[in-house]
Amino acid sequence: MIAIVDYEAGNLTSVKRGLDYLDIPCRITADAETIRQARGIIFPGVGAAGQAMRTLRRTGLDDLLRERVQRGVPLLGICLGSQILLQSTPENDTRGLELIPGHCRRFAPDLTEAGLPINIPHMGWNAVYGTDKAPFLFSGIGEGTEFYFVHAYYPVPAEPYWLTSTDYGTRFCSVLGREGLWAVQFHPEKSGRPGLALLNNFHDYCRKAH
Repeated sequence: MIAIVDYEAGNLTSVKRGLDYLDIPCRITADAETIRQARGIIFPGVGAAGQAMRTLRRTGLDDLLRERVQRGVPLLGICLGSQILLQSTPENDTRGLELIPGHCRRFAPDLTEAGLPINIPHMGWNAVYGTDKAPFLFSGIGEGTEFYFVHAYYPVPAEPYWLTSTDYGTRFCSVLGREGLWAVQFHPEKSGRPGLALLNNFHDYCRKAH
């Protein structure tokens, strides 16, 4: 079973729908024992970083996630979930879970794309490069495949944790982490077949890890 962490953020049900479509057993939960029994954890979300971290600390889920990762349980962060795996983000001046060294930045308003000012948030389909650095996650998914993004902030992890890159006014990290602890800035559950393939690859990794 995959535990989808419920920390009062948005986008949880769309992740569950994607896993249900793949016939992957999953549950949206904030129950500590259910999360401890899970083969893997998905940590998704949309919303404000400050509110998300306040909820995690109030419920004790912050310490639980750290403990599960330390024990080697596979975890996949999605969108806001990827940003607050880092040390900090300027959104609400928030300290993150500190599971991955690095910080977040907001897209600068003076950036351009094809000679035109970029729109913030970055919203729409965009290509992901460097997938060979995350071979388990991107098994069967080609280099330069497009995924769906919606975000104003982006992760800047320490160099060893920068896995894939995407261009939007600047080159930013779109997948970060290490084997067994991944985070994606895009929304796989909204990215059609490639996104479903990525979720399926994560589940396969979880099955083999136990």
